[in-house]
Parts: sequence; C-alpha cells; structure tokens
Amino acid sequence: MAYNPGNQVEHAKFGLGTVMISTEERIVIKFDDHGEKKFVTTMVVASLKKSDRQPPAEKRARARKAKAAPAAVAVAE
Repeated sequence: MAYNPGNQVEHAKFGLGTVMISTEERIVIKFDDHGEKKFVTTMVVASLKKSDRQPPAEKRARARKAKAAPAAVAVAE
C-alpha cells in the first residue's frame, strides 16, 4: 500500500499522524502526540492504517516578549 505526503495514518504505538515523506526505503510520519518519527518503509507498513480524519491545524509558535533588564541601582558615594 502506497502512502503519499499528507495521508493521515494510525500506528498501533504512536497513534494518529500525517505522512510527511514516503519513499520505497523510508517513511517519515509526524504524529500528533509523539512528533516526527522515521521508519524503514517495509517494516512499518504492516503497522499502519489509513485514517479518514482531517489533518490537525498547525500550531503557531507565539513570539516571546523580551524581558526588560533590571534598572541600574545608583550607588551613593
């Protein structure tokens, strides 16, 4: 069974994920709860099921505000 980038799959151990890259030798899947995993295609295909769910929305990283440096303390002489 061929898996194309964007296909939604389910793995017995890692759960639901999205195929990122798929070749005859390797397949990279980005799992919802476990991040990206790389597999040897022939070894993992038996563990995958195609899923008909919609891909999850990508989460956007929030920009962090720079912390203000503490004010300099004047030293009385």
